[in-house]
Formats: sequence, structure tokens, C-alpha cells
Amino acid sequence: MTGRPSLQRLKNWAARLKRDVIALWLAARDPRVPWYAKAVAAAVAAYALSPIDLIPDFIPVLGYLDDLLIVPLGIWVAVRLVPEAVMIDLRAKALERSRPTSTVGLVGILLIWISAASLTLWLFWPR
Repeated sequence: MTGRPSLQRLKNWAARLKRDVIALWLAARDPRVPWYAKAVAAAVAAYALSPIDLIPDFIPVLGYLDDLLIVPLGIWVAVRLVPEAVMIDLRAKALERSRPTSTVGLVGILLIWISAASLTLWLFWPR
């Protein structure tokens, strides 16, 4: 029975992360947020809301590294850059919205994968 409080804490943490991602998506468009915070918020939200990962989940250990470490760390940094009063307001608005998807994040990650594949072919193609 000791595992249930921990499981509930994990579920609460995941729900807060989801809420903060939506709040950061809103922060990237909010005029009260400084430009540098908008840039970080937009990058983090685009990656977190992208339908594909930079490191696919089927790759052992590394596949979940972005979900467990990189995304929460990016959210933490971005939230720190947004003024606190604005973040409180955006969190409240995020609870009222459904989760958007990020086409920009999808395109960005696809471009990274295509670039990496092209570079690999160029480096290792017999000449």
C-alpha cells in the first residue's frame, strides 16, 4: 500500500507538466512575456507538443531520456523565465484549454532527422 501515494504523486507531477506545457505555449504568444522567455517557451512547447520525439521511445534507455529528463528540465527553465504573475495567469488559462499539437515541432524534428541521415550518408558513402 505504500506504492499508491508515490503513484499519485507521479500522476500529479505529470498533470502539472502537461498544464505547464500548455501555459508555455500560451506564454510564447503573450505580450507580457519578454522575448527571450518567449523563445525558450516556444521551443520547449513545440518539442513537448510535437507528435514525434527527437529520440524515439523504442531505443532502450535513451528513448525515454527526453521524456523523463530533457522535457521537464526545459519546462523548468522556461517557467523560471516567465514572470511569476503572468505564469499564474497562464496556468489558469491552460486548465481551460485542450492540448494543442505542434506542427512546427514536428517539422523541426523531421528536419533534424533528415539532416542527420543526409550527413551520415555523405560521410560514409563510398567514393
